[in-house]
Amino acid sequence: MYPLLLLLLLLLGGRSSESTAPVPYDNVGQNFTVVFPENIASYYPSPPTNMVKITALKDGTTVKLQQYGNPEHQDLDAGDVWNFTANATLELGKQNISSNTLTINSNKDITVQAISLKQDSLQTAVVIPTDKLSTTYLIPPIPTIPGTNNPQDLVVQTVTERGPFRIIIVNGVQEQNKVTVEGLKTQEVSLQSGQVAQIWLEEGAGYKNVTAEKPVAVLFGHPCAILGNCSCGLLYTILPPAPGRTLKYLVPPLLAKDAEGETRVLLAQNGSTSVKPYDSSSLMYDVAGTAILYRPGLLLPLIPTANFACCFVVTAFPTFTNNYAVIVVSSNVTDGVRVGKDRISSADWKKLGGTNYSSIQVTLSLGKTVIWHTSSKMAVYFQGNNGSTLIGNQAPVISSSPDFRGCVVTPEVVDLEEQPNGWRESFKNCADSDLELLCLSSTDLQKQIYGKLNQYSNAIQEVWIGMRRSSLNGQWYWVNGDSVNSTNWGDGKPGGVEEGQCTIMSLGNGTGFQWSDDDCCKDAHYICYKEPELFPI
Repeated sequence: MYPLLLLLLLLLGGRSSESTAPVPYDNVGQNFTVVFPENIASYYPSPPTNMVKITALKDGTTVKLQQYGNPEHQDLDAGDVWNFTANATLELGKQNISSNTLTINSNKDITVQAISLKQDSLQTAVVIPTDKLSTTYLIPPIPTIPGTNNPQDLVVQTVTERGPFRIIIVNGVQEQNKVTVEGLKTQEVSLQSGQVAQIWLEEGAGYKNVTAEKPVAVLFGHPCAILGNCSCGLLYTILPPAPGRTLKYLVPPLLAKDAEGETRVLLAQNGSTSVKPYDSSSLMYDVAGTAILYRPGLLLPLIPTANFACCFVVTAFPTFTNNYAVIVVSSNVTDGVRVGKDRISSADWKKLGGTNYSSIQVTLSLGKTVIWHTSSKMAVYFQGNNGSTLIGNQAPVISSSPDFRGCVVTPEVVDLEEQPNGWRESFKNCADSDLELLCLSSTDLQKQIYGKLNQYSNAIQEVWIGMRRSSLNGQWYWVNGDSVNSTNWGDGKPGGVEEGQCTIMSLGNGTGFQWSDDDCCKDAHYICYKEPELFPI
């Protein structure tokens, strides 16, 4: 592959797990560690229902689970969902250090959603794979909840519903890990493989951040936040890793619908935190840190625009009255959003004032729904309610690679080869690598490939593509068998049979990637290609 183009394509499609990078909202991975926080909803002394929803991205996926050393496994194909109910005793209690974890390992990429249910209290969260965990997290400011954490309401840690918020730190590596929680006070904890620490966020401690020697996951919340009428519910979220730069966060009004006066935006930056009342006239926040939306019963990390993605999967809860997705996308590309195979009516989009974005709320039918974009990136949130019970989370991300054909789980391969060759040698070299000489048989594919090559320089002027003239009848054909329906010949091209038998494409700036017929023996660079693997819609 030509080195410069390889670098560009990696930047387009690559993912980073470094703590200084943007938050890795790509939730795809093969190894996960799940914990279930203490849930004393409605003070009800019954066992909880703790579950995980595991979605396979590819055929031939084998998922293995371990709880208390007892293995279970399931074979899945692309799009299959395994709903696994964990042992009720796996729920964390009040212990400072615990080994109550559920580990999930797979031979192929999956996404994992954790669910905690007790009576009417239901919380959901998308689990970050262990290879995308970080060593640095910012602790958000604690929202004031009457009856829960007003100073006059606090009692002692042993009275859970009157105790402080807490963080849960999960060791993400199979070795000892030293973790430091810093603020006005400092607390250190050493975690062994598979261990979890709980730390109460007492008011005088002023804790602001979590740093670890090796990657960890961090949860934030309260086991019994007051909801009114002398009832309470679990309130938890998984914190995103701390970003290393300023990011833009959008707060679509649909996420605050019916709770505008009670909604807050919790902002955490290095060394400082702030709580902002929701304001429909100011929907964008520039933050060198993280932003979490709070409304009664829900903590929802907001997705920065830098980490918008292309394909999401959401699953409705059959016991809930309303299940819906909230979609945020640039206003000029709303026509590219698909819910399953359906296009959304342009009349239903609402512009977000003061921004270049629009949002929409889509009602979900029961079962799995794939939401994707044909050419751009967006944010998708899942929300649901059943009376006063509210749930929500970022929708699990399947892909960050846009494609007009669907939801990509393995991106297309576009290899610009460095060594020039004749057309026939180029065709063979691609085939030897289990690829094909690039065939641009549709306008949609042409647009997508040209968009990637547009970021290339003038270092290479021309490349062979997979079209040539038949020696039998003189007709042009694609070597992969596709029909010749859409072409991009330059002016006066192609010429007569005597002028050239093979197709070469210009990469020079301002040429519009036009094609010409040329001598097949001419040495030129060439592009090898492989179609993407798609998630079933």
